[in-house]
Amino acid sequence: MFVLQLLIVLLLVVAAVATLLLQARSDRFQAARDRTLAAAEAFAHGPGLVDALRGPDPTAVLQPLTEAARKKGQVDFIAVLNRQGIRYTHPLPAEIGKKFVGTIGPSLAGRTTTESVHGPLGDEEQTVVPVTDAHGAVVGLVASGIKVSRVSSAIDRQLPVLLGAGAAALVLATGGAALVSRRLRRQTHGLGPAEMTRMYEHQDAVLHAVREGVVIIGGDGRVLLANDEARRLLDLPPDAEGRRVTDLGLDARAAGLLASRRVATDEVLPVGDRLLAVNHRPTDRRGGPPGSVATLRDTTELRALAGKAEVARGRLRLLYDASVAIGTTLDVARTAEELTEVATPRFADYVSVDLAPAVLRGEEPPVAVRGSAAEVRRVAVRGARDDHPLYPVGEPVTYAAPTPQATGFISGHPVLVPDLRTAVDWRTQGAAHAERVLDYGFHSLITVPLKARGVLTGIVNFWRTEESGPYEADDLSLAEELAARAAVCIDNARRYTREHALAVTLQHSLLPRGLPEQNALDIAYRYLPAQSGVGGDWFDVIPLPGARVALVVGDVVGHGLHAAATMGRLRTAVQNFSSLDLPPDELLGHLDELVGRIDQEASAAEGEPVIAGATCLYAIYDPVSGVCTLARAGHHLPALVHPDGTVRFPELPAGPPLGLGGMPFEATELPLPEGSSLVLFTDGLIEDRRRDIDAGLEILSRTLAAPGRSPHEICEAVLDVLPPAEQSDDIALLVARTHVLAAGQVAEWELPTDPAAVAGARADVSRQLTRWGLDDAVFTTELILSELITNAIRHASGPVHVRLLRDRSLICEVSDTSSTSPHLRYAAAEDEGGRGLFLVAQLAERWGTRYTSEGKVIWAEQPLF
Repeated sequence: MFVLQLLIVLLLVVAAVATLLLQARSDRFQAARDRTLAAAEAFAHGPGLVDALRGPDPTAVLQPLTEAARKKGQVDFIAVLNRQGIRYTHPLPAEIGKKFVGTIGPSLAGRTTTESVHGPLGDEEQTVVPVTDAHGAVVGLVASGIKVSRVSSAIDRQLPVLLGAGAAALVLATGGAALVSRRLRRQTHGLGPAEMTRMYEHQDAVLHAVREGVVIIGGDGRVLLANDEARRLLDLPPDAEGRRVTDLGLDARAAGLLASRRVATDEVLPVGDRLLAVNHRPTDRRGGPPGSVATLRDTTELRALAGKAEVARGRLRLLYDASVAIGTTLDVARTAEELTEVATPRFADYVSVDLAPAVLRGEEPPVAVRGSAAEVRRVAVRGARDDHPLYPVGEPVTYAAPTPQATGFISGHPVLVPDLRTAVDWRTQGAAHAERVLDYGFHSLITVPLKARGVLTGIVNFWRTEESGPYEADDLSLAEELAARAAVCIDNARRYTREHALAVTLQHSLLPRGLPEQNALDIAYRYLPAQSGVGGDWFDVIPLPGARVALVVGDVVGHGLHAAATMGRLRTAVQNFSSLDLPPDELLGHLDELVGRIDQEASAAEGEPVIAGATCLYAIYDPVSGVCTLARAGHHLPALVHPDGTVRFPELPAGPPLGLGGMPFEATELPLPEGSSLVLFTDGLIEDRRRDIDAGLEILSRTLAAPGRSPHEICEAVLDVLPPAEQSDDIALLVARTHVLAAGQVAEWELPTDPAAVAGARADVSRQLTRWGLDDAVFTTELILSELITNAIRHASGPVHVRLLRDRSLICEVSDTSSTSPHLRYAAAEDEGGRGLFLVAQLAERWGTRYTSEGKVIWAEQPLF
């Protein structure tokens, strides 16, 4: 027995060594072919090869390149050929220009050719690859080859190793056979045929007792063995053993797998009403007999569980997508649309969202009474087609009390209608409407209320058509989850809408409601609030004594109620400071101190934000002199449009923003020609995230550069060009075109400091009023001027200047060089003086004092009838 084993081992070793030699030779030759193919392919597809072939001297260009590629590719030659097979390159320069030895016909047709030939270098393995241009045409060939001697020498070097390995294997096999024979004798303990038969019977019993099917198929495709579980799972006939697998009436897919040698691991096959997990392996992979063995497991229940798990994963994915996609904005309608976009078509074929009308205004809807109708408005609807019979967006809808929509909206609980055809309550909305819905193909409905933080805002309807199965009770939980996430976002948007409306209302209440009456300027303005939130931009037009007008533009950094309220406080402060007739630089100084005090109060109060920054531009225009006095606190320069259309931005001292303190403000006087326009604006007009301020100012300058336009036309032209598409900040724009009082509307006199001059002044004033046709105002005006002139002569020094202005009112001004301001007081009956200003206050509509660099001006206004 041992000798027989030794002979078998010897034959196996010899066969193995011979096989290895043959295989090594084959592998070496295949490796040589692969190397030549790689080298030829790489060079054939190299950049610039086509141009070189079409050039005047291909050899000069390609010879050094092929030699470099040959050395790197470790081949014996790389030759570039034209379509006639003439060599352009070769390691042997003498071979250049000669015809290539080998087959080139298939390569000229676009195929790659590999062959063995006897070439200039001897016996070679070579590959020919076509070279194509951008249009796919073959413009040349690249051949690469390696000498057979190099391959054979490598095989010869391996021969001793293989023989040595074979001898070692023979020695080891001989020793192993001896050990195995000895061990088998020891392990069988001399068992005879009977004992071995009993052992086989025991193994056969175990094979048929296991709950996993086992089928063994022979090399000829016949069933050699099938245990009881395999017969049950495959429903095999009693005489299945010995028959071909293809004759057993199995499913074609199952029979094909069992009759093949294909490896399968837990491949699921449908067999009847079962799903079987099949593992299939050939038996001769490790020297076994030809054929295959298959094991079978019933996975019908596992597949059902896997299907449920897949459905659960899909629902979780849908909920995740809903959490990301719903609520991206603080717009109620857009949030409702996002819900419909997420739910269709993965959960519903059509989705409609209805909200209470109060929700769209940012208010809380009234509490619905059980049994009453639900009044809502269609906000969003989405589906596969647009010709559906559902209510359109924007239409108010009143759902009758028994309908699922009214029931869900009032009760706050979802309602499932699995089959609309058999349901009765939903038809109470209208028979005609119900028939249109059914005819369209709707057959199942889930209505879920949108409820968040105890507020019931509306309902969402999930519809399915004939293309999908009906809703089941398990679908309610997913519908509720989707509605709950959307409800929170809708309620957030509702609250934002309410706060935004409050802030806008507050902001509008703090801005000017209209323009005051005055003749010095033609004024137009525009105010555009930000698309989201409200800011602190503001403007004002304030009439001042002496027919002058103050123009104000300011900006409080930030958005929201705090910015709007701060803006209101600053505007009120500017109006109060303007009533004192302060020059622009002094007014900004007082405003700066006010902002500093506001910040101190905010710092002392916990949780109240300080003013992060505020800017202001204050200008006073005098129509008598045509001079505009301006000062700014961190604000942008105004634009000045001359009557001829020339635009410039006058240089003004750049004061710090309000609230910083420590730096004085400086005013500048600008003479403005009559008919010129002064354009004041906030930074929201010129600043944008996608352009810098300089670009915005350049666009503004080009837009303003047109003569003869009214302030309203200028506003329209500017707002047609400059505001960004996504306006993130408020825009305040104020345009004022100047007028100058005519010479005939102004009368002036210079008086000495002599009481005797009063009588002459009264006479001059009387004559001037008569020329103006104001005879009725002569007596009153004489009394007012007499008191003012007498006061100036008595209490002041230097010359006294008298000026009459005829504008919307009659303005009397008396100026002197004193900085002492008179005060109104009530004189007692026995007092000799103190009644002058009291008399002026009684006769004039308004009176007051303003200070100049030379002294002061006391003025009084009388209405013109």
